[in-house]
Amino acid sequence: MLVAPQTLDFTRERTDPPLDVATVFKLHHGFVWRVLAHMGVSPAEQEDAMQEVFMVVHRRLADYREQDKIRAWLYAICSRVSRDYRRRVARRREQLSDDIPETPQAASQAADVATRQALVVAKRLLQTLPEKQRAVFLLFEVEQMPMTEVALAVSCPLPTAYARLRKARARLISQANRARHRGEAP
Repeated sequence: MLVAPQTLDFTRERTDPPLDVATVFKLHHGFVWRVLAHMGVSPAEQEDAMQEVFMVVHRRLADYREQDKIRAWLYAICSRVSRDYRRRVARRREQLSDDIPETPQAASQAADVATRQALVVAKRLLQTLPEKQRAVFLLFEVEQMPMTEVALAVSCPLPTAYARLRKARARLISQANRARHRGEAP
């Protein structure tokens, strides 16, 4: 049944249900976890850093207005939290190790070994990128965020974000070719 146009109220605003911390956590905890890891928060500190991110979300969620840009907002929070964690670690006297003591394992599948080696090489190659290029690359390629959100998250104009992505790709290809030539990459 069609409704006569004069009875429709187009002036009403669209009202999305308000976000709460539990919903934000349920929808985006994996994203926050990966971003903190990519930003250099050690695995030993990652849970604490994630809790701190969601404490900030809890305090600031009432001020948040742009629900469709939530990942960009979360990225900015992760960026500040990870920066603070890296500073704290630098000031500590004891140095925590990210390495877990090797435990005996049954004969591993060749594919598992190759995958682990490739991940180690990929992490090392990503660490060679300047921080701004690495952030754009990870958000666009790994997290698959739209470039407009990536630009918003890293606080740069859209063309600059595309330029950083292009440079990051070129540098990674160059570094991978060098590593392969030296026999360090599969």
